[in-house]
Amino acid sequence: MESTLLAICLGIGLSAACGFRVFVPLLAMSLAARGDTPMIDLASGFEWISSTPALFAFATATALEIGAYYIPWLDNLLDSIASPAAVVAGTISTAALITDMDPLFAWSVAIIAGGGTAAAVQGLTVIARAASTVATGGLGNPLVSSAEAGVSVFVSALVLLIPVMGAIMVLGAAYLVIKKLISRRKSPAPATSVSSS
Repeated sequence: MESTLLAICLGIGLSAACGFRVFVPLLAMSLAARGDTPMIDLASGFEWISSTPALFAFATATALEIGAYYIPWLDNLLDSIASPAAVVAGTISTAALITDMDPLFAWSVAIIAGGGTAAAVQGLTVIARAASTVATGGLGNPLVSSAEAGVSVFVSALVLLIPVMGAIMVLGAAYLVIKKLISRRKSPAPATSVSSS
């Protein structure tokens, strides 16, 4: 049970990182699953993630993805492709790590927790990039891209080293963002004072 909970925490954390950059967490998983004493165990059917061809494919895709986000206006176009790709990558990241669970339940957790987390984070990055584009005419987007790539690398590394801490951090950040969004929707419009003459 403990290993299953750790695997779910690891999957949720990596799924969140997929929301920032699709391939960074997959590359991290590929590296972590290799060697004589791998950091993570992959579920049956997902051993291909640790293969040498997969490692090179993830490394190439990561470099191309990160580089493409620095090209003006292409970054906004990539968001339309990255959004569904992040959901798929988040689902795979979680499913690949759940080893001791009924397949139906494992895939349900992977789709809901993994894919849902990746979708939520990706949605926030789309909003941030759109706001940057409107506010700076796209000139501030490289800063947004750098921050996203950095957070993806940081979260991937943190989750692989300390799965529970990474998952708590991701869920805590998600809670704060959702709470802030809900409070904005519920806050009444500012009242205008009418002075009597």
